[in-house]
Amino acid sequence: MPRRRLPTPVSPSSAGVHQGLSYTLWEPDGDPWGGLVVLHGAGSRKENHHDMARAARAAGLAAVVFDERGHGETGGRLDGRAIADVAAIAELVPRPLALRGSSMGGFLAIAAAEAAGADAIVAICPASAAGLAEGLRNGRLDFPVDLPAAEALLAEHDLRLVVERSTVPLLLLHAEGDETVPYEQSVELHDRAAAPVKRLILVPGGHHRSIQHDAELQAESLRFVRRAFAAD
Repeated sequence: MPRRRLPTPVSPSSAGVHQGLSYTLWEPDGDPWGGLVVLHGAGSRKENHHDMARAARAAGLAAVVFDERGHGETGGRLDGRAIADVAAIAELVPRPLALRGSSMGGFLAIAAAEAAGADAIVAICPASAAGLAEGLRNGRLDFPVDLPAAEALLAEHDLRLVVERSTVPLLLLHAEGDETVPYEQSVELHDRAAAPVKRLILVPGGHHRSIQHDAELQAESLRFVRRAFAAD
């Protein structure tokens, strides 16, 4: 009896370094209908979010995932370039553009939307500037960081004020059982958001990382992005 061949794991279309940032690029077979930048959280790395990149590619988006400074193959230290780095990586995918991030990545997805020229934001359990600053100061967030530079950047980007002046379509997802970032923060962001297209999804129970890899919620995020692009 012939041996059954196992499916080949889906791999990125290419990988490289752009402006000092290590990335993987995931391109669909046909012409993409847009681009997606996937942003990881504090202490994580790009490989932990390749599942979202695969889902995006299967849906027809070109997706790029990268290691932020102080993380993964990029190395170095997280510093005041974090928002400019998102804009730089966004150059690798076509427009219209969506940013999707979780925790610290959720913070960056919202904070960097203007700089990157984003047309949609998906923020999962987004950390606040104050919460990130406290975590960096007390060592709870343990990765290489230029603390004065990072603190200065965070002080300039209170997400509550950012969403009040942003009209970029915004999807917020948060687990009510999140032990790290209270879900009430996403409720407040949704209430304050000036975006004419906005949505808040609260998931009962769960924990800080439970939503990131949920296939159903990944699909819902991609549907939101498509609708946001169509309404632009």
